[in-house]
Amino acid sequence: MNYQLYTGQCCLNAKGCGRSQCRKLNVYNWMSDIPESEWVTDYVEVQFKNTRKGYYLNSNKIPLRKGDLVAVEASPGHDIGNVTMTGQLVLLQMKKYRVRPDAEVKRVYRKAKSTDIEKFKEAKAKEHDTMIRSRKIAERLGLHMKIGDVEYQGDGNKAIFYYIADERVDFRQLIKDLAEAFHVRIEMKQIGARQEAGRIGGIGPCGRELCCSGWICSFVSVSTGAARLQDISLNPQKLAGQCAKLKCCLNYEADDYMEAQSKFPSREIPLETKDAVYYHFKTDVFKNQIQYSTSKHIAANLAVISSERAYEIINLNKKGQKPPCLDAEKDKAKPPKEYRDILDESVTRFDSAKKKKRRNRKSPHRPKNLKKKESNE
Repeated sequence: MNYQLYTGQCCLNAKGCGRSQCRKLNVYNWMSDIPESEWVTDYVEVQFKNTRKGYYLNSNKIPLRKGDLVAVEASPGHDIGNVTMTGQLVLLQMKKYRVRPDAEVKRVYRKAKSTDIEKFKEAKAKEHDTMIRSRKIAERLGLHMKIGDVEYQGDGNKAIFYYIADERVDFRQLIKDLAEAFHVRIEMKQIGARQEAGRIGGIGPCGRELCCSGWICSFVSVSTGAARLQDISLNPQKLAGQCAKLKCCLNYEADDYMEAQSKFPSREIPLETKDAVYYHFKTDVFKNQIQYSTSKHIAANLAVISSERAYEIINLNKKGQKPPCLDAEKDKAKPPKEYRDILDESVTRFDSAKKKKRRNRKSPHRPKNLKKKESNE
């Protein structure tokens, strides 16, 4: 029997994993084993530095697979990127990001040559120094902005400056100064705090790579309502991520909690009993239990009941009835004690004394044949 070893993690097909398995925003192509899906379209997805991706037309029918370095069309010159997806999934991704196939799409020139890779590495080596110098130039001009990252084009003819600003910035003079300092074409792109964290990367408090740099492509607004829904303490230091915004993971289980809490009664409805009036204090979704307190503001006389018991008390209150207490077991009527009438017995039962029978106690040291000897004498 012949065995074939595929390159890739978890013994998966090399077409699905490829050499870019460890890159950011990696997507496994589950349709890679279907031959028909590979030649459905000539469009390919190419990823550049960090999270920037683009879709290009392979008009020259170059045999490409995931992980190949290619030279693609840019303005001006060409750029170097990594192929991250081919086949049927590319059309689905283009539909997701609303990229029209009939629109003017840039082309794939060729697979990257050794000379292309050398220029690409030289351009990448200048990015950190360029970012530091550009920050000093922006500070000298008095602009209220932060340049978070710089990305050079593959041929070194163009540089993209990613910046963050709370207000509108007039950077016309900044572009002139940057062009004179670095002698390249300048492009400015404004990004948010979440996009900056995704580009820089890092490790979250969960011990894993940041979601924004690992797999999140589009960001959804996060509110404190998601934390309240999950009964999470509203501590800004714990709720904020490395971008100083609310963590994206707060939205992951919010829908499940909303569905689970729809089975619980409203928190605004108090429960009335003969003892006191109880107000909602805390809900435990996992145990299907609710804590009620006799005070609206503090935890006083806490009582834990199930959601079914809470609905039962609410229905009783609607009918004008009040149970003795919240707990159903304590609410059950205890059986009355059985009392015995002592007058049924004889009143003179203590007058008659019991005669005690005398018993001949034999001494253990006295011999048994002692009486016989005395009688003979």
